Amino acid sequence: MHIRDILDRDRTTFSFEFFPPKTDAASEELFRTIAHLQELKPSFVSVTYGAGGSTRDRTHDLIVRIQKETDLTAVSHLTCVCHSLEEMEHILDRYAAAGVENILALGGDPPKNLANYDRAKDAFQYAEQLVKFVRGRTNTADKRGFGVGVAGFPEGHPGTPNRLVEMDHLKRKVDAGADYICTQLFFDNRDFFDFRERCDLAGIKVPIVAGVMPVSTKAGLVRMAELSAGSRIPAGLLRMVARCADDAAVEKVGIHWATEQCRGLIDGGVKGIHFYTLNRSDATRQIYQNLGVADSVGLRG
Repeated sequence: MHIRDILDRDRTTFSFEFFPPKTDAASEELFRTIAHLQELKPSFVSVTYGAGGSTRDRTHDLIVRIQKETDLTAVSHLTCVCHSLEEMEHILDRYAAAGVENILALGGDPPKNLANYDRAKDAFQYAEQLVKFVRGRTNTADKRGFGVGVAGFPEGHPGTPNRLVEMDHLKRKVDAGADYICTQLFFDNRDFFDFRERCDLAGIKVPIVAGVMPVSTKAGLVRMAELSAGSRIPAGLLRMVARCADDAAVEKVGIHWATEQCRGLIDGGVKGIHFYTLNRSDATRQIYQNLGVADSVGLRG
């Protein structure tokens, strides 16, 4: 289903994000996890994207398999890094042939093993350019082309310290043809609501989906901060985690914190919640139960 139709249908969207495993066995296990989530009837699922190598190919394979073998709507991440124009055309042609309708267009970072990679070789230097390119490819029967999402940063973009300039960049991405914004993870809802207000002031009117990641381990909390380029972890959450005797207790704290985040976001009129699952569904299921949401169908209309 096209993302515009999903956003029109669901009062509040619920979606899950996964990353492609590095082995065939892990890919099979992940696919079973994703397929099992069908019973929750999420609005959509997304799969992240590495800049090169087998991980990139596994993203394509997993997206196509989700489209063909499940009832889920799949959104594929696609980055500017390490891609020629011909490669981009091939990827989108494959998706179009498989019935995949939605792309999350990202700037991306070079792989760590390519520290001196020359970005001048890439077809697109910025996500704004990729958005325009993707929107220019017709793949649906009604000629709307791919649905396109872009990233937003409630705590500020790590590469753009000036937040006024940051919003100018985001506005250009949206004006290039984005249908919605999906935010990076955050732990304090005040950051999200401030970001949403900044978007409104900048004239950005597309729906904004909030990214939430439940904490599951003490080590994972540190990794989350690294993955999100220095996410601000509230002192209250740090205190709760510090009191935990083991990671089983940390997971309970993480589920509680994320549940309260989601409750506050829903009460604040958020358009959607996007769960960064780390390829695990247990925490997401528990949060659903805590919120009293059987599935996303309950929040449609």
